[in-house]
Amino acid sequence: MSLEEYDYELPSHLIAQEPLPERDHSRLMVVDRARDEVIHAHFYDLPRFLEAGDLLVANDTRVRPARWRLRRKTGGEVEVLLLHPEAEGWLVLLKPYRRVREGEVLVGPRESRVRVRAKRGEGLALLSLEKDEEELWRAGEIPLPPYIRKPLQDPERYQTIYAREEGSAAAPTAGLHFTERTFRDLAEKGVQVAWVTLHVGLGTFRPLREADVARGTLHSEWYRVPEETVAMVKEARARGKRVVAVGTTACRALEAAAKGGELRAREGWTDLFIQPGYTFRVVSSLITNFHLPRSSLLYLVAAFLGREKLLQLYRLAIEREYRFYSFGDAMLIL
Repeated sequence: MSLEEYDYELPSHLIAQEPLPERDHSRLMVVDRARDEVIHAHFYDLPRFLEAGDLLVANDTRVRPARWRLRRKTGGEVEVLLLHPEAEGWLVLLKPYRRVREGEVLVGPRESRVRVRAKRGEGLALLSLEKDEEELWRAGEIPLPPYIRKPLQDPERYQTIYAREEGSAAAPTAGLHFTERTFRDLAEKGVQVAWVTLHVGLGTFRPLREADVARGTLHSEWYRVPEETVAMVKEARARGKRVVAVGTTACRALEAAAKGGELRAREGWTDLFIQPGYTFRVVSSLITNFHLPRSSLLYLVAAFLGREKLLQLYRLAIEREYRFYSFGDAMLIL
């Protein structure tokens, strides 16, 4: 499978530049695979399409203020996107990359400082925080994707309402549609909710390369699936109910925890790349947004639907003027 097979044309006006005033007023394309049926609804209709005993599993990660704007001693600006901590510092994306040298000190607000310990290629570097770390974090920004050009008035709109475990460089966007009303209506329907954590990093949001597809793995991301969630999943499956992953990140965490065949409570790093031909061990349904062309997220959704069906539904979404990407509309695959 080549990346060209996962490309599509998207009119720029369909890239959502801001969230809707009401989170759950986004549109919801419901894809019923058993009936080969597509229903156009809104996210507040979600409880209509689920049954008592179904289990939603959501990712409770929180986006950290991971975008730092620093400067070189020469005066040039450097943008840093923090990905995750390592033993000797932070793995980051640097922009611009080529001009910055190993060993160079970058300066932040109030003369706070970081040092470039090593460059690892492909825009990646290892930084150590040298002085006034608190000042750096205080001045950090929530990192919006580059296709969102409109400033976000309320940074909390790029967080789910249940975000609590800080550690991500991007939001698990399928969860942005949920409101307290959604959870109340789901509870009244008898739908249960369980939690996993996956800190979103390069494995989720970086554009794919042909080498990634050939290798069959992605950059690793840290995840945790707790005992309570494992027990709830096993109970739902034993009763013949659906396990609905809220987003590709929750799906990746659950499937990583079932690597080897059996779902177990786990935490650690996963490089799992879900693509067509993958056999799902845990997840039976998926809530997801409409994703960028040539992305690992598109491959994951194609693993549920097949490539041709996926692209057909995306063409339908474009015809119906659904909103795409992080602040866009949602799809429910049953």
